[in-house]
Amino acid sequence: MIRTGIGFDAHRFAEGRRLVLGGVEIQHPRGLLGHSDADVLSHALADALLGAMALGDIGHHFPDTDARWKDADSLVILAQSAELVRARGACIHNVDATVMAERPRIAPHLALMRERLARAIGIEPDAVSIKATTLEKMGSIGREEGIAVMAVATVNQES
Repeated sequence: MIRTGIGFDAHRFAEGRRLVLGGVEIQHPRGLLGHSDADVLSHALADALLGAMALGDIGHHFPDTDARWKDADSLVILAQSAELVRARGACIHNVDATVMAERPRIAPHLALMRERLARAIGIEPDAVSIKATTLEKMGSIGREEGIAVMAVATVNQES
C-alpha cells in the first residue's frame, strides 16, 4: 500500500546559534532556535516520514524534555525516524521539501543537502527533492524572523 505523509516545521532565528539545514552548516549571522540543532529541514522530513506510517511526530519520539536530544544532530533524528518507518515494514520511495526563507540563499547548498539527507534516510540522492522559495517579504518568514519547511514523503508498506 502506498502511503504519504506531510511534515511541517518552523524555527525562529536566534543569535549565537549556528545555522544547519539539511545537515549542512551554512554561514549566516544567526542560527535557528531549538532544543536540537534546530535543522528545520530534517525535522519536517522526519515528520513526513512518521506521518506516512501514522507514527505521530518528532515531538513524541524525540521530545525537547529529553536531555539526550539537547543540541542533537537532526540527521540522527531523521535516520531514526526512517528506521521507525522500516520497522513497520515500509520501503521509503522519495521525499520532497520546500524551504521557505528570505535568506540565506539555499541553492548553493542543495546538492550537499540532498546527499546528506539521502544518507540519513537510506535512499538515493535522486529520491530527495529540495526546493527553496521566498515569501516575497510577507509575514514573519518574509521579515527574516525564521525559516519554515513543508515536506512530503512517499512510502510503500508491504501487506
